[in-house]
Amino acid sequence: MKKTRRTTEQIIRILREADTGLRVEDICRKHNISSQSFYRWRSKYGGMGVKEAQRLRDLERENTELKKLLADQMLKSKALEIALEKNL
Repeated sequence: MKKTRRTTEQIIRILREADTGLRVEDICRKHNISSQSFYRWRSKYGGMGVKEAQRLRDLERENTELKKLLADQMLKSKALEIALEKNL
């Protein structure tokens, strides 16, 4: 079965439908998602607006980049320590 990615805006729109009083099962059937996905999205994006969700996504992307930079620097530092130990 092919997985489909939904944008943050689509997820928030789906969550807003539940606020109108529709049953979760009906919403899941309509959008072809599992109830587990719905509740996971609700725990992550519940009460957020589109702008807040976009900001969250940008912060997560920035955090990932910073983690990669930190890992590279730690690797270089460790390599220098090993090289200095061999010279002494």
